[in-house]
Amino acid sequence: MTTATNRSGATADPSGAIPDSRGINLYRADGDAAALFGHYLPRSLFHHLEPTFDRLGGLAGGRLDELAGLADHNPPTLSVRRRTGQDCNVVEKHPAYVEMERLAFSELGLAAMSHRGGVLGWNEPMPPAAKYALTYLFVQAEFGLMCPVSMTDSLTRTLRRYGEPKLVSRFLERLTTLDFDELAQGAMFMTEQGAGSDVSATATVAASQPDGTWKLTGDKWFCSNADADFAMVLARSEQVPGMKGISLFLLPKTKADGRPNDYRILRLKDKLGTRSMASGEIRLDGAEAYLVGERGRGFNQMADMVNNSRLSNGVRAAGLMRRAVTEALFIARHRQAFGKRLIELPLMRRQLAKMMVTAEQARTMMFLTADALDRANQGDATGAKLARIMTPLIKFRACRDARRVTGDAMEVRGGCGYIEEWSDARLVRDAHLGSIWEGTSNIVALDVSRAIARDEALPALKARNEELLAAAKLDAETQALFAGTLERTCAFAADVAARKSDVLARQSASALYHITTAIGLAREANQLGLPRRGALARMVLTHRLLPRDPLAAEEDTAALDAALAD
Repeated sequence: MTTATNRSGATADPSGAIPDSRGINLYRADGDAAALFGHYLPRSLFHHLEPTFDRLGGLAGGRLDELAGLADHNPPTLSVRRRTGQDCNVVEKHPAYVEMERLAFSELGLAAMSHRGGVLGWNEPMPPAAKYALTYLFVQAEFGLMCPVSMTDSLTRTLRRYGEPKLVSRFLERLTTLDFDELAQGAMFMTEQGAGSDVSATATVAASQPDGTWKLTGDKWFCSNADADFAMVLARSEQVPGMKGISLFLLPKTKADGRPNDYRILRLKDKLGTRSMASGEIRLDGAEAYLVGERGRGFNQMADMVNNSRLSNGVRAAGLMRRAVTEALFIARHRQAFGKRLIELPLMRRQLAKMMVTAEQARTMMFLTADALDRANQGDATGAKLARIMTPLIKFRACRDARRVTGDAMEVRGGCGYIEEWSDARLVRDAHLGSIWEGTSNIVALDVSRAIARDEALPALKARNEELLAAAKLDAETQALFAGTLERTCAFAADVAARKSDVLARQSASALYHITTAIGLAREANQLGLPRRGALARMVLTHRLLPRDPLAAEEDTAALDAALAD
């Protein structure tokens, strides 16, 4: 029996066995990855990181994927008593998950690289694009762990931004160390049973103490990374209703005197996805905590952490979709039916192209938003406005799209895709997470309208799109079509926000996402010499924004061929 090896490292068995991509290098298998990473990262940083991208791509298609499968099938457990009869509150993690923690936190420094130099041999903190490029690769194998990584990164950012200098200096080293044994992980305990998306209904109470600390009392209903060393917690510190009475606190796992803090994990959640990572219900029994930022403005400060988590959700959704597309393309190229490879069958080509359009929209939006965040971090007011509106846009649309793309990839593999031995089922289960955590899609779509009406972010987004469109250097007719669609989209979004038309908020947000990604793809096609991305840009415009007759007999095989070209 002979086998053929493809350029990504996996082998295809012509004997009729089910094609198995295990061992594939997910960085090399992604035909546009190197060009895009090199485009959005500073040249010197890209060349420095490319060996890491290649190594991580190999791990994500091999050993890391194996570890992710083990951790998914062996979720964490909660021990509440030692065999000696002593009470405890210990989350037991599978060794596979711990090995992945070491890779993410210590070897790659994903939670630290925005805050310090020295990560991966780079002397300065890295820009968001570097962190998200690495996350994009990592999450193609393991999704659940990226939640603690993101929350540790976001908690550190919020603490540095709003915390008292003494508080920051006290804990920053532990949050950003690359020494796994000294590392402190972060979390966000916000959700309550009676206050899900409605944070103003928060019932947890904070009482000030003579020594300057606070004591928190109440229940938190959904706490991911439940055994984290530190958590940002919202609690009611003022005797006034609504948001004005809520403050932000840093909750340590261990009190200043070295004893365990006064809270306990009541139980762990039995979740559909992200099963590798512990989420639980927590009861605060006068737990010691430190005020972060201004009293009574807790949600405003927590919003910074929430927005970073929302962007991370969008990045993770993009990574899930890319893994799904890579798997589907591998199957389609290596499996035969009716005397042909699947990728030669017209309906399969159409299905694959639709999946690729959606996945590549998310990746383009990921990098555009990372660029906006980088500018905002450097004090650029326009960058801040762009990040303000683009973050909820990617969280809203990419997270919903991931549910469909991963499901379609499962269908391409067929019955085996429904079996837990393969990655498809895990991708589908994990994909449902993004549309729920850090705000459901309705909440986030409404936030896009708030960014327009309250924060005046739409003019910045329109101007940025005009800049990108000019750089795309399209022919006059296509340029006019894109420009006209951008004008109509922005006018529609402005009207929806001005009229406070909640019922149209999703339609408005989707339109802004589609025009931004279409223009971004067109710009990438021109500047990187990637015709496939131009074809994808036109497909976004045609199928998501322009009027079409649903009964018209349209068959654009040229666009499909361009989208699926190697």
